Amino acid sequence: MKAGVRALGVSESYRGDRSALAGAVVRADRVVDGVGFGTCTVSGLDATAAVVSIFRELTREDVRYLLVSGIAPAWYNVLDLHAIADAVERPVLSVSFEDSPGLERALREAFDGDALAERLATYRAQPPRRRVTVNGETVFVRAVGIDGDEAADVVRAFTPEGGRPEPLRVARLAARAADEAFVSGDA
Repeated sequence: MKAGVRALGVSESYRGDRSALAGAVVRADRVVDGVGFGTCTVSGLDATAAVVSIFRELTREDVRYLLVSGIAPAWYNVLDLHAIADAVERPVLSVSFEDSPGLERALREAFDGDALAERLATYRAQPPRRRVTVNGETVFVRAVGIDGDEAADVVRAFTPEGGRPEPLRVARLAARAADEAFVSGDA
């Protein structure tokens, strides 16, 4: 992949009832090229819209891929990767870092009624996770708008060391700082 190819990584951090989201535009050669912020409700249903909002507010037509950390940020605020991909007109990759049997059981334990039904419908509509080895570590990737092999190549290209793609690593740092400074009320 060429050094100047850019990806937007979106990650979150929360301690209260709002989650700080940060988006980091990072080139394949690890140059950070932009940062944007947003929030979503912990245990809400607004994370998909918040991710799209971060992308739009950055107004970066040069971003080629959008990577999100996980599928259910902010305590089961389940992302709709298809809706994000349709809105941003870019491939969307959800990268998670732990093997799991999935979220259905946890969703059933945390929600019921319409809240459960809506989360399950969104969750079940997402593509399956694919195991990808990166620098000797394993990550799990869901991809929309890109085939599985190319998605694995993108994750590897943006992961110069360790197992966390650089756009997600930088976004996680920014989200933690935003959470500490603004969302948690310290500023």
